[in-house]
Amino acid sequence: MTKTFADYDIDTRGRTGNVKTTCPQCSASRKHPKDLCLSVNTEKGVWNCHHCEWSGGLNGSSDWGLGRSKKTYGRPTYQPTDQHQERLFEWFSKRGILQELVTRHQISLTQKYFQSIGKEVDCIQFPYYRNDEVVNIKYRALDAKAFMQEAGAEKIFYGLDDLVGLDWVVIVEGECDKLACEVAGVVNVLSVPDGAPPANSKPTDTKFEFIPNCERELSGLKNIVLAVDNDGPGKTLEAELARRLGPERCYRVQWPDGCKDANDVLMQLGKDRLKSCLEDVTPWPIAGIVEPKDLIDEVFQLHKEGWTGGLSTGWNSVDQYYTVKPGQLTIVTGIPGHGKSEWLDAMTINLADQQGWVIGVCSPENWPLEDHMAKLLEKHNGQPFGHGPTQRMDHSDLVDGIKWLQEHFVFFSPPEDNMTIEKILDLARQAVARYGINGLVIDPWTELDHSRPANLTETEYISRCLTKVRRFARLHNVHVWFVAHPTKLRSNDNGTYPVPTPYDISGSSHWRNKADNCLTVYRDIAADDQRVELHIQKIRFRQVGKVGAVEFQWNSINGRYSCF
Repeated sequence: MTKTFADYDIDTRGRTGNVKTTCPQCSASRKHPKDLCLSVNTEKGVWNCHHCEWSGGLNGSSDWGLGRSKKTYGRPTYQPTDQHQERLFEWFSKRGILQELVTRHQISLTQKYFQSIGKEVDCIQFPYYRNDEVVNIKYRALDAKAFMQEAGAEKIFYGLDDLVGLDWVVIVEGECDKLACEVAGVVNVLSVPDGAPPANSKPTDTKFEFIPNCERELSGLKNIVLAVDNDGPGKTLEAELARRLGPERCYRVQWPDGCKDANDVLMQLGKDRLKSCLEDVTPWPIAGIVEPKDLIDEVFQLHKEGWTGGLSTGWNSVDQYYTVKPGQLTIVTGIPGHGKSEWLDAMTINLADQQGWVIGVCSPENWPLEDHMAKLLEKHNGQPFGHGPTQRMDHSDLVDGIKWLQEHFVFFSPPEDNMTIEKILDLARQAVARYGINGLVIDPWTELDHSRPANLTETEYISRCLTKVRRFARLHNVHVWFVAHPTKLRSNDNGTYPVPTPYDISGSSHWRNKADNCLTVYRDIAADDQRVELHIQKIRFRQVGKVGAVEFQWNSINGRYSCF
């Protein structure tokens, strides 16, 4: 018997085509249960929830081989052994860790083949529990610093079951650091499963998949103490954890001189000093006040390496005027029809392709989303999506392109009656945690819901909104591009229009004042030669660029831009 949407408790409200409705899996437990978070395509018989990621189809699948369905994991069978327990306890005793803690966490010895060592060796088994069930097992060679985990198992924090009923946690870099904290009397401690990424690297979504995998347990935490290693990789890990978990609830630990981590402090200075370190924490960042001594390391690093500019836009001719710096706000304006959105799409494709960025996009002017995806696919692939004078992308190109978009783009689709700045930034914060987005496009201002209090003027309201956006950008180290239309301009004597400036944007001079960078996309429509000008009209920091202009040729067949 053919199933219907009703069999899955999906209410399509009698509509056909692309339908937005509530999700039977998560809506009832959400703060706003009426949010229409489930996208349903009645013609294809498939659905996907943008909140809990529940997806499916009436034929049993909605994946089409593109990795859109919720990921499934294998569950390892864990058999703790009692072999060589004296050797195991001796290994931990040398690190100041008590025998009873090794027993409590069901840690044991076994033998495993380590590819990095090239043979089977004795190793420690660390079982990773969630709700008293082993989800993963991490193995550490007993006589070498080599690690491995169960293939196909879910990545989660070590110690997750110790969070029950608590609203704060300490996060460390290794299992031994967690056990060291327990010796000091602090039990609600988590360890990341994969250690720290290389110093100054670009942390990948795969490396941090344990965060969205533990989203439910992390969501209720009010305070998060970051107590990772005091070295280059540890600093990179600390910064990315704070960015993804929310800096506003994060605190940092300062280890004593000569100590790299929690286990070092325990062995060298004792459990009381370790507990003191975990209690004497500072906010991330310190709210409202920064002393010069707090920035000593950063200033010396800046003196050594010099000011760094932003990342390449993908066009060398543009980079001498404008680069993309994480944590900044760029305002993009231009006369309607001159290609603001097209150019911005092309640049985000460059950033995703060349820098590995993940881009969050809220672009109501580009809805429906499948049309927007088609335009992005053209720019990525270089071939037209539809039929035309040149060969269009084939099915294989389409599948590869969608897989690529899945890795680098996430679209925001809030209900049209709740498309406020606050809602978009709330989705963006979730996207930072779940997908690690590096950039956010809001396009355009006029399509948002601007119900404002009666006591606020338009200028005051715009100022408040831009402050919130800029604060989000800086707090989460995400570059935000905000598209805003100018007011109606007076035409020149020859019927053309002047190049708009940020002061021409409707509503407020704050569009220029609050922005770090201001760009204007301009075309001479009468020329009909597909030339596009990019005017860089404000750059706040000279290491990012300078005021100037660049000319492009726009390819109307595939949407790509090339510089003259």
